[in-house]
Amino acid sequence: MAERGRRAARVSGDERQDAILVTAEALLTERTFDDVSIEDLARGAGISRPTFYFYFPSKDAVLLALLDRVINEVEHRVGNLPRDFASDPAGAWTRSIGMFVEVFVSHRGVSTAAIAARARNDEVRALWAKSMQSWVDFSSDVIRAEQARGAAPEGIDASDLAVSLNLMNERVITAGLNKESPAIAESDALDVLSTIWIRSIYGSTNPGRH
Repeated sequence: MAERGRRAARVSGDERQDAILVTAEALLTERTFDDVSIEDLARGAGISRPTFYFYFPSKDAVLLALLDRVINEVEHRVGNLPRDFASDPAGAWTRSIGMFVEVFVSHRGVSTAAIAARARNDEVRALWAKSMQSWVDFSSDVIRAEQARGAAPEGIDASDLAVSLNLMNERVITAGLNKESPAIAESDALDVLSTIWIRSIYGSTNPGRH
């Protein structure tokens, strides 16, 4: 009975699914998404092509799962940061933006593949839009709180400001990941972005502590 239970356990399927995702991300560090085949994914995971379809209906579904993982990692790591905007606003914003930059750069292959896929894949575009909206909501809530306590001046609507700043992050990071020209060097991106955020929200690069 114990042997049958182990063979029937879901963990085996989960491990194979994870192996497909690990293989896909590894391959995306070397080639474009279009150049990765289902045969490549199956072979790397140690399974057959027919078995691949037991876990994912398509190659695009693999990319969607990888993007979901990256977004969840960003949200988890940002969510675990101390929300010490009242005591250290500049540091708090820099750490939040830095985590966003760090995760997407560390998953460069997935990020660039997902960015390219948005134009043709409705599910990838919807997942990206949902995540962007969650970051906008987080940012606008903090901006409103900073305005309410008198640390940040009122002016541009908090939501509009949050949208603009988050879209700036997205575009700057995208240009860097895709090695576009012009682009900001990855080593400088966090400093540039956080400085613009802090100055835009507080009217100063050294907001006072209250």
